[in-house]
Amino acid sequence: MSAPPHRHEFRDVRLAGDGFVLRPWRRDDLEDLLAHADDPAIVRGLSDRFPHPYTREDGERFLAGDVIDLSDPVFAIEVDGHACGGIGAAPGQADRRHSAQMGYWLGQALWGRGIMTRVVALYAPWLMRELELYRLQATVLDSNPASARVLQKNGFEEEGAQRCAVVKFGVVHDLRVFAKVSPPMRRNQTDAT
Repeated sequence: MSAPPHRHEFRDVRLAGDGFVLRPWRRDDLEDLLAHADDPAIVRGLSDRFPHPYTREDGERFLAGDVIDLSDPVFAIEVDGHACGGIGAAPGQADRRHSAQMGYWLGQALWGRGIMTRVVALYAPWLMRELELYRLQATVLDSNPASARVLQKNGFEEEGAQRCAVVKFGVVHDLRVFAKVSPPMRRNQTDAT
């Protein structure tokens, strides 16, 4: 039986960018993860699988792969030798195998330096090539314009909104939908023999 499509190995990936490295999460990232993740400003823009307070047990579960599939292209963002955020994508399956859903976060101490814009600039094209994607999508809470700007600076187009899609801390939010697409080359039907 053949392997499912896009089952790649990412444990040896190391992508070097301007002032950061993207690499797989390691168990020894726990202290760095706890230092950056246990911040209410971080969880404001993320799904509830990223809890607050962020406990040692939460970090251990994440690094064990119990929260998200770490065999997917899910990487730590390392700055000055410390994991201070993450970026990853969940590849689609079956008829959606040429698409993926991307998400990311960065420790608040590093905000405002353009790091996440550079991270997405490195990661998105690499991911689209590696997984032969036609579509890379990301959703952003309506209350997170900085994240929307990161995507727009990287050529993602806003396609619309999923209205009243998320409830965070008792407040209903829309999810803004962004995508970067690279359609396959279309074969000219008149050239077919």
